This record gives sequence, C-alpha cells and structure tokens, in this order.
Amino acid sequence: MNTVEPPEHVLNTFGLTAHPPIAMGERWVGGWRVGEVVLSLVPDHARAAWSASVRENLYVEGLRVARPFRATDGRYVVSGWRADTYIAGVPEPRHDEVVSVAERLHEAIAGLERPRFLLQQPAPPHTDVDVFAAADRAAWEDTPMRSARAAGMAEPTSPDGQESIEILKTLATLRKNVDLPSQVVHGDLFGTVLFAGAAAPGITDIVPYWRPASWAAAVVVVDSLAWGGADDDLVQRWSDEPEWPQMMLRATMFRLAVHALHPRSTAGALPGLKRVVDIVRLMV
Repeated sequence: MNTVEPPEHVLNTFGLTAHPPIAMGERWVGGWRVGEVVLSLVPDHARAAWSASVRENLYVEGLRVARPFRATDGRYVVSGWRADTYIAGVPEPRHDEVVSVAERLHEAIAGLERPRFLLQQPAPPHTDVDVFAAADRAAWEDTPMRSARAAGMAEPTSPDGQESIEILKTLATLRKNVDLPSQVVHGDLFGTVLFAGAAAPGITDIVPYWRPASWAAAVVVVDSLAWGGADDDLVQRWSDEPEWPQMMLRATMFRLAVHALHPRSTAGALPGLKRVVDIVRLMV
C-alpha cells in the first residue's frame, strides 16, 4: 500500500489545497482523500490516462463509476498521480455481486478498441505491470512462461514459487482451443469493487487486459475462492459463462504465474490457489 503523501506541487496542479490529504487505507488502496477527490499513485502513466478517459463518460446500469478529476491544465496524470471523484464504500465478500459487476461492465465496454500498450511485450526494468502482463501471457501462450523468460524475468527460487510453476505447466496440458472474441476487460475486480449498504456497487479504476469477458469473470471467481472465503458453489452458479471450464483453467494459470513471478508474493497465498486448482481439475 502506498504510504507516500501527495506532494505539494501535485496538490497545487489539481487545485486541491483546501483540505489536508487523508490516507484511505483499504477503503481505496493507495489513495489519499482530499475533500471529495482521491489522489492515487499510478503504476503506469499510459494505463492511468486510458482508464481515466474511459471512465470519464462511462455509464453502466447499476454501477457507480469514479470519474477522473482533471488537473487545472487538463491532464489526467501529474507526476505519477491521478485524481478521481470520491465514491463511498469498502470491499466486501459479496462475490456473486462482483461477478455480476464484471458482466455488466464488460457488456458496456465491449466496443472499446484494444489499447496499443497492451501489445507491448514485458521488458526490463521490470515493473508490476510487466509481471502481470507476463503472467497473463503465460496462461495463453503455447509454451507457458515463454514471455517471462524472453523478458529476462528471474525464475522463482522459493519452494512455493517453484511449485506454482510446476502446477502451471501441468494445467497447461489440460488446455483446449477456445473460440471466443477478446475485448477490453477489467482484470482486477476482486477486492476493488466498493460496497456501501444498499447503494449500487462502485469501481474506481479499470485495469485493462485483452481477453474474453468470461475470463475476467473467472479471475474474480478464482480470487474469491483462493483468498475471499467463497464457497465452492460459486463456480457452478456462473457455469453458464462461455467456455467456463477453460476460462477458469486460464484464470487459475494466470494467478499461479503472478504468484511465481511477483517479488512480493508470499508462501501463504499458495494454499488458496491449490484449492482452486483441485476444483478446476474436476471441471476440465
């Protein structure tokens, strides 16, 4: 979580000088509330500006969307900081509702063009964005982890990281060709959808990937099962999603690759993923 307070020149450029910044904590990970605006450090300028431009005029029925708050000179991002209108709420384990959010959101953004930055291969110096991009490719490319190796990413040395790779390679043998259209999807909805009582769910960002919409729904289910305390029946409740067994398989491979590649992964995250692996093996 970001503990760096927004610098004075950023506050000035966004015109946010009337209130002191207040750390949001888990309510808005990495965010600092300044009046009715939240400032956040961004991992990638291009993605942050793209997300802001999409959310500026996005309407999704039954969903609250945080709108970008432009700087006084019109920019979305200033010195690595973005600003968004504050929306109330906290993440809650309302797993089916989050999957429902994924469905409605992806229907609304199905017509978006593929951002050019999603075509870029991971490259050193490796950032978190590169790690997630390489992990995404690992679940779909013919030889898992090929993109990670080509980018010079280090092989995991921890026992749990190495075990993740072995499981991933085994799951890769269960893949079958799927014929689904790809589109822009939000690949990180678990734990980022905000709930405030009976109000509509809210989203503060769109983390873009170019994959089938049902894959993004499967990522929500995998995360909910692995770390959110969801019941096993969550998988079956959404089994009418297109190519569901294969999407669950690839979503699980994606998360295993993230676990193996991310330098801040901890051994405690793997048991939850192994629980999902057991469920997915029975599906495919």
